[in-house]
Amino acid sequence: MTKSMADERRSQLEQYLQNVTLDPNITNSDVFIGFFRKLQQDTFKIQTQRACLDVYLPDGSNIRLDIQTSDTAERILEVTSCKMGLPRELMKYFSLFFFQDRDDGALSVVKKVADFELPYVSLQSMKELRCKLGIRKWYMDPSLDTLLMDCRASLDLLYMQAVQEVKRNWVKPTEGQMQELEFLQKSANKAKFLELIREMQFYGYVRLDPCVCDYPEEGCSVDIYVGKNEINCYIKLPAKQTKEVSFKIDRLRSWQVTFLGAAKDGEEDTLELRFEYNDSGTWQWIILYTKQAFLLSSCLKQMITEQMMKAAKEGQETVSMCEIKMPGSTKYSKKSSIQQKQVVHLGFVSRKRFLVRPNEEDCVFEKIREEDL
Repeated sequence: MTKSMADERRSQLEQYLQNVTLDPNITNSDVFIGFFRKLQQDTFKIQTQRACLDVYLPDGSNIRLDIQTSDTAERILEVTSCKMGLPRELMKYFSLFFFQDRDDGALSVVKKVADFELPYVSLQSMKELRCKLGIRKWYMDPSLDTLLMDCRASLDLLYMQAVQEVKRNWVKPTEGQMQELEFLQKSANKAKFLELIREMQFYGYVRLDPCVCDYPEEGCSVDIYVGKNEINCYIKLPAKQTKEVSFKIDRLRSWQVTFLGAAKDGEEDTLELRFEYNDSGTWQWIILYTKQAFLLSSCLKQMITEQMMKAAKEGQETVSMCEIKMPGSTKYSKKSSIQQKQVVHLGFVSRKRFLVRPNEEDCVFEKIREEDL
């Protein structure tokens, strides 16, 4: 093959591997996990052996684990949960993340760790970035907090993360609300603290590091908060003005992560996330140049998943009500009560790929049936 043919082949393989990871039937298979375990170990030349790994909690403390270097994130999360006393049925509400404690006191969540990823190997490959491995809640709907309040371990985790996010300026309480939070924190009333903070601006959101976007014009710096079915942006315009824009998830049709170039020593790779958005009846692509593009992509997928699960649950309740009120009616159609969310996630593409409008065969999120959820 010529060099251009090889580059195109490599680009297609990258995109294929990114897209197949969206299918849980594949990512849960021994063949897939074995392939990626070997790939990660061979790439960074790390043999399977015993090692110690620290998993950090939001309050800065850590749990030290005795592991195998070939243990996946899923396995490490299980061991961490067991040590914390977190029941297995609540594990799905938490995940492992790589994060940085920056010198300026800010918290930077680099990415969510994939279940099949080897955290020990990844940390070795990111030594220059001084990343740590931490456990955090993994859902975008703050109302789900209520499902975790009866367990001491999950309550402690939620409380620690909430306190951390207030301290790091992720949550925006009013002056009066801040005084109430401080009082509840001093009295160690964790349940009341979490109940109060759910009313505050940006609680339950993920805050990204300041980055650059092309909306409403090229080169604008932006602060991004992702949560509650929106991408909330504080955009600094060239005229020194600040504009707040909320991109609603139900008006977003597709998105993709693009690799723009390899990192220099001690720096992160250059990435962008672009999404197709319906702005006043017109579809347009909006680009965010951010090293946290994969984290943002994970947040978008999680919000859509939670939307569909909520719609499915509401649809089931509607079915039950109809059956009670109209026992002699014709069979109820579930499709009529659930607006299926169709989103194209183009996955990861190299800069060399020409951006085109995806056709139906490119869809990664196909129509999802209620029973699949």
